[in-house]
Amino acid sequence: MDERLRAYGAELIGTAWMVAIGTGSVAIGASTLVISLAFGAAVTTAILVLRSVSGAHINPAVSAAFAVTGHLPARLLPGYVLAQATGAVLGSGLVYAVIGPDQLAPTVVASSVPFLTAVAIEVGITAALMASILGVVMWRDESTATVAVLVGAAVAVLAFMFGPLTGASMNPARTFGPNLLSGSGGLVMYVLSTTAGALMVGLATRWRVGPAA
Repeated sequence: MDERLRAYGAELIGTAWMVAIGTGSVAIGASTLVISLAFGAAVTTAILVLRSVSGAHINPAVSAAFAVTGHLPARLLPGYVLAQATGAVLGSGLVYAVIGPDQLAPTVVASSVPFLTAVAIEVGITAALMASILGVVMWRDESTATVAVLVGAAVAVLAFMFGPLTGASMNPARTFGPNLLSGSGGLVMYVLSTTAGALMVGLATRWRVGPAA
């Protein structure tokens, strides 16, 4: 099989897995701690299994930043994003089929959080996630186990801290699947803010150290 198709397939499967496990934990009424751990564990396992095939981005914002830094060839970015979006819909569709249409767990902003504050939170936490990814990949230890554990832990911690405020998307795909199928609003805000956060870090990294070889 063509390596590109294998990579796209891995991104589809990994994103579907992350969305199904993460939003599924929300759908069954788990606590904030359990939900955070579910998202973190889903990301960790996806990286462990799929990183050698596609990099296991499972996040369009991460893929966009990696295209900026040179870790992902720009020609592959549209295929990655399409695969991730498709995987997100499939993962959310699985929650729909197993748990029910009223339990899709869309990403929503708490009523007490102003719109601009929500935007700032999503930009900031996605930037923090992207910085942790690039930090471990570029400056610490690029072994798959280390990347998986540290990135999964970053997702879990950020989700625990900010999930009650904005849903802690950090990932356009995490929001795309459940928000699309449930008809919830806010999709544009989440997509733009998370992508902006990741790109800010990608551009800053490229400016400081240059593109990856």
